[in-house]
This record gives sequence, structure tokens and C-alpha cells, in this order.
Amino acid sequence: MPDRVLVAMSGGVDSSVAAARLLEQGFDVVGVTLHLWDYPEDGDAKSRCCAPEDVHDARRVADVLGFPHYAFDRRELFAREVVDPFVESYLEGSTPSPCVRCNRGVKLRELFHLADRLGAAKIATGHYARVVPNQGRLELWRARDPRKDQSYFLHTLDEEKLARLHFPLGDAEKSDVRAQAQALNLPGAHKGESQELCFVPSGRYDAFVSARADGRLRPGPIVNPAGEVVGQHAGIHGFTVGQRKNLGVALGQKAYVVAIEPDTATVRLGAAEELAFHGARVGELSLFKSVPLPLRCEVQVRYRGQPLPAEVRASEDGALIRFDAPAGAVSRGQYAVFYAGERVLGGGVIREALVAPPWEAAA
Repeated sequence: MPDRVLVAMSGGVDSSVAAARLLEQGFDVVGVTLHLWDYPEDGDAKSRCCAPEDVHDARRVADVLGFPHYAFDRRELFAREVVDPFVESYLEGSTPSPCVRCNRGVKLRELFHLADRLGAAKIATGHYARVVPNQGRLELWRARDPRKDQSYFLHTLDEEKLARLHFPLGDAEKSDVRAQAQALNLPGAHKGESQELCFVPSGRYDAFVSARADGRLRPGPIVNPAGEVVGQHAGIHGFTVGQRKNLGVALGQKAYVVAIEPDTATVRLGAAEELAFHGARVGELSLFKSVPLPLRCEVQVRYRGQPLPAEVRASEDGALIRFDAPAGAVSRGQYAVFYAGERVLGGGVIREALVAPPWEAAA
């Protein structure tokens, strides 16, 4: 009997081609879709993910390719583990990375449980990432296509989980995946790319948070570099560190959000030079067993960010990062993910961006 593989299916091109490739390799494929979120009837359908329509599309793909498909309702779990913390983070002046939380606390966790129930030894997804064996260990590596690499979102995976995971698209170019979907005439082969969060397809995070704030919005002052109040805002949830547009005030020169102070609900503006951070404090640290601290590595402080040479040292509550050169857009709530070239070493959530070099700051 061929090995059974549970394939996570979103109804989109990537997961559909992942399933098709595993079938071609002789695996016994079972498709699973997690229903995570519902959308208003007038919502933007361009970036939907794991909604009722996606369940339908995934089932059509399974029917065309000839394997069983199951759908499971996980809306309550998704709201508790992803949406509620997303709202809380913005209300507290942080800039969250919900896709990490979703993969760690919802999608992959549930897929492992369901694989055991359905008798599947392996789990496969349409993520662009690679599992690479190296001297008896399994390592998580970037995808071959750097434009699609999603290893950032998967950095919390340990070797035990990697042993059960397949990423059939890890070595693929997106253009080839699209071409294969069209050649197989798969339903959804012409679907567009998701550009925003699956549960905020409009991209209006501020409106989404406002609608769920339940009277907890934090209005307050906007201050200039001299500390003078130059305006008022309706809530710190509408700002992120590094933001330049839609500030609600004009200073007569380029201004950026350089700090959000949740205790006083103050949004502080300044020049680009004030966004030069020498380090960061990191919590919720997750490292592969073979990775010791301190270490030299490259650190990526947001999904589309450029890897930055740095040193990472252990601290009482996680780790301290010191960048070789000042880094911009280091935001509380985002994840700092550590790389050695293409290999993922681990990472953690940014608790604080540090203007002063952290060894001195910690002294």
C-alpha cells in the first residue's frame, strides 16, 4: 500500500498542484480543508482563504483528480488563536504577524491531529519552503523561488514535525506551478494571488480592528520631534512604526511614525533617521535543537524584509539581537526569524526595538 498523505487544500492553485504532484508520485492522497472564516456577501473575494467558497473549490479539485476530500469547521479556533490576538495587538500599539500564529496554532496543529485520525503518515501543504536532510538531521530551508518563499511563517516547526511534512512546491517556480494547474485543467487554475490577510481582504486593518474593539479604542495625541502636540488621533491601532502616509497631520517635511507609546496612547513622529535601530528584544523564542546561542546569522524582521547580518545572544526572557548596521522598520509584534543562508535557525516575536546597541542597553 502506498503511503497516505493528508494534503491541506485551500481551493487555490498552490495546494491543488501540491496534491496533483503527490498523486503523480504514487501517494495515497486525502484532501482536507479547514473552514476558518466567513465573509460578508459584499466582501472582496480576491484574497479569500478557507471560507465556504474555498471548501467548494477544493472539493472540485479533489473530484477532478480523484481522491477523497473532507472539510472541518475550525472557525472558533481561528477566531480565538488568530483574530482576537490580532485585534489585541493593534489595540496595544503592536504590529502583529497573524500568519505565523495561524500556521503554528491552527493550521498545522489541526492538520497533525487530523492526519492521525485519517491514518495519514505524512502531511503536505502548498507552502513554498523545503525540508532538507543534513548529517542525520532535518532542517527547514527557504524555497527555491525567493519571491514566494514562506519559510518565515514556518520558523517554529521542530524536527519531529518536519519529519512528517511534505512541501511539494519547495523546489518550484510559481510560473511552473500555474502552468501545471492550467495544463491539468484544474478548477481555480486562473485564480489570482492573495494580496492581503485572508480575514481582512480589504486591507483596512484599522477598520477591522475598530469594528471589534468593543469600546477599547485608544485615542490620544500625535507629537512632533520636539514633543509638541500637533494633532489628535482616533486610536493607536491606526498606526505602525515606520508609517509615513495617512498620518492625519502635516509637518511641512517628511515625517514617520517613530514610536507608539501605549501607556499614554501617544503617536510620536520623527525623521527617517530615528528609525535606525541597532537591535531588538525577542520573546517566544523558538530554536532548532542544533542551534546554540550566541550565534552569527542573518535576521529577517518582517515577511518581505531583507535579511540583516546580526548577532543573537540569550537573555532572561528570550534573546537580544544586535544588527551589524542600523535597521529600519523593526516593529513590536512582528517576528524576527534567524537564517544561515537558506537554512532557518529559529526566531521569536519582537518585544522591543532598540535604538542603542543591545549589549550596552542590557548592561
